[in-house]
Amino acid sequence: MYYIYAELTHFCDILILLERIFSSMFEFKERYNIDDLVNIVSILRSENGCPWDKVQTHESIRKDFIEEVYEVIEAIDLKDTSLLKEELGDVLLNTVFHAQIETENNNFNFDDVCNDICQKMIVRHPHVFGDVSANTTDQVLNNWDKIKMNTKGQTTYTETLDSVAKSLPALMRAEKVGKRASKANMDFQSVQDALQSVKDETIELQQAIDSNSSQDVYEEFGDLLFSCVNLARKLGIDSERSLVDATNKFIDRFSKTEQLIRSNGIEDMKSLDIHQLDAYWQKAKTLN
Repeated sequence: MYYIYAELTHFCDILILLERIFSSMFEFKERYNIDDLVNIVSILRSENGCPWDKVQTHESIRKDFIEEVYEVIEAIDLKDTSLLKEELGDVLLNTVFHAQIETENNNFNFDDVCNDICQKMIVRHPHVFGDVSANTTDQVLNNWDKIKMNTKGQTTYTETLDSVAKSLPALMRAEKVGKRASKANMDFQSVQDALQSVKDETIELQQAIDSNSSQDVYEEFGDLLFSCVNLARKLGIDSERSLVDATNKFIDRFSKTEQLIRSNGIEDMKSLDIHQLDAYWQKAKTLN
């Protein structure tokens, strides 16, 4: 019994010692700043840090970064400033975390990240930090594109298209590619021209379907989507946002359709055929 007591006492002494070590490494405050966040992440990934945090890699938390950015977007859409503050913090944490991994690899640290983005902002705003004149947003964007091509060593328009991140959501990437192609005058002259392209691609898709070629259908469907994105761009519509809103509208109308069906004593809407469902759907469209 004494042996067990002695071992427990020894174990408690170790815990106290560890607590003292960590207390000496970190100062608890009422309010923290970016330096504290960098320090916290460093501690979490240290030898005596968090078992989960210290084994993470760029690849293992890649998806987390994407999710946090989308949660920021949702907070913006909800106009929830409290939630926005929280979600921006999560994005900042991910940024610091990735920088810490590279600090451990002796490649760069968080200060290097801050330095590079500060230098980029100064260089790309010569109308603010230099003697270049730019009085309109169009002039600012034109200067930005020229400086960007120069600093990245891009000499062709194709290089600017290739530089659009391939990891972007497909609609966003298609819109950016189309926008950059337009800077080389490779663009529709009018909305009607863009609309005609959608019609032409629809015909080609139908021909592919008629030919019963799955590969042709796949390619033509992609071409149709790309044409729709270009039409949205010419109309001044954010295709990504438009599709989000359309999806939300579908969910709302679907909900109203199901409520109407249930109000008529039908528990399971899938017991109805498509014509019956469409009748309820049309009625749901008239509801606010």
